[in-house]
Amino acid sequence: MISIQTLKLTAIALSLTALLGACASSSDSSSAAQESQEVQAQLLGDMPLPAASKIIGADSIIIGRGDNWVGRAVLSGVQSPTDIYAFFQSEYPRAGWTTVSAIKAKTSILVFTKGDRTATVELNEGSLTGPKTVITITSSPKNANVVAPSKK
Repeated sequence: MISIQTLKLTAIALSLTALLGACASSSDSSSAAQESQEVQAQLLGDMPLPAASKIIGADSIIIGRGDNWVGRAVLSGVQSPTDIYAFFQSEYPRAGWTTVSAIKAKTSILVFTKGDRTATVELNEGSLTGPKTVITITSSPKNANVVAPSKK
């Protein structure tokens, strides 16, 4: 069971990420980018992220933090889907994740496991005015209790 305090901390962290991005000016953008990466690392733990990617708070549902978070993190990526796909294929195994499957297509999907966790990464091409790539990372326990609907 997730406590109200955990949910509040997650909401505060997401708000800080959005605020850091909004407050950055050209003179302090590298400092703000570094702080934003640190907040993302605190939220997502041992999951490497492509350079300059940013969490889209309005589309994300992150419960918990660090190496035990569950939910969906949606990020904007500045590299092409092909480059980001290559990033996940090379960097996740280096961070101790095992590749379960990888499908490169218009919508690319990679599935990784580490310990008792599963991470699914979905990559979609962004819009002309938005991010170059939309990255959706879904994290859950590997052996989550799944209840099948009963037949009536």
